[in-house]
Amino acid sequence: MKAVIQRVSSASVTVADKKISEIGFGLLILMGITQEDEERDVDYLVKKTAGLRIFKDKGQKMNLSIQDVGGEILVVSQFTLCADTRKGRRPTFVSAAEPIMAEKMYDQYCQKIQLLNIPISKGQFGASMDVGLINDGPVTIILDTREN
Repeated sequence: MKAVIQRVSSASVTVADKKISEIGFGLLILMGITQEDEERDVDYLVKKTAGLRIFKDKGQKMNLSIQDVGGEILVVSQFTLCADTRKGRRPTFVSAAEPIMAEKMYDQYCQKIQLLNIPISKGQFGASMDVGLINDGPVTIILDTREN
């Protein structure tokens, strides 16, 4: 699994000109799921996301997690994170998980985050979405479960 995690002041998802999700202060997470991903990848990413210390403390140091600051999370499925661009100029997405598997893992991730009492919102799986955000910092972190 791959996740692009952005610390945001706010973020939203719009589908067909209708805003379907919106958060205030917290994290926008763009998530790509590959064919090789398993439940242990979901668990690893949940643990890393919840504990990632990228929010400022009183001394302006990044020492606090999403749980410490009471922030929200907006998760958007994005298979294009699984792109292979090594050959030619057109990306291939053959390593991306099939939609049924990807949606199951996406939902598992969201459910497990919710079990940690972190408010969570979602994009619409498989839809063409407009994602808006105000990146705070900017702070952007990339996590890849294959690198753990």
